[in-house]
Amino acid sequence: MKKVLFIALMACFVGVTGSLQAQNVLKINILSPIVKTINLSYERALNENSSFQLGFFYTGWSNDLTKFSGFGITPEYRFYLSDTPAPAGVYVAPFVRYQKFNISDKDVSNSEADFSAFGGGVVIGKQWVFKEKITLDLFLGPAYYSGKVSGQSGDSNFDTDAFDGFGLRTGINFGFKF
Repeated sequence: MKKVLFIALMACFVGVTGSLQAQNVLKINILSPIVKTINLSYERALNENSSFQLGFFYTGWSNDLTKFSGFGITPEYRFYLSDTPAPAGVYVAPFVRYQKFNISDKDVSNSEADFSAFGGGVVIGKQWVFKEKITLDLFLGPAYYSGKVSGQSGDSNFDTDAFDGFGLRTGINFGFKF
């Protein structure tokens, strides 16, 4: 699975870098800090009607008993539906996502495990460009992830339902266009 993901990402990278007159946007999701996560994205317009976006997130949530940390990577292809050239306007974007986390409980069982998931979905959104430099990107859509727990030590059974099965992907990104 890692080889397939690597090959897909490399193919997308080659396709993205082949575009000579691209417009680039570097973005941060402002909803992510609510769940102690940093989520950054890079978007590159391929032509007037499409772009490629690569997102990366890292999380390090913890409380007194549980620690949850890991990362995810999200390649996405955007089809712009509006009259304005990409990267501005209304879009539909299918995406895939790979996530890998470490979960540990410091309760009586002192358990630890790794969790990885792969999935995808589609979002609908709109991106505005202000003063030809600042972007605001709002998106929402369904997603499905399939994951597995591995390397478990201790007696706990970790509940991974929040990252396994159907879910919702949403965000508000602020960015800088260059």
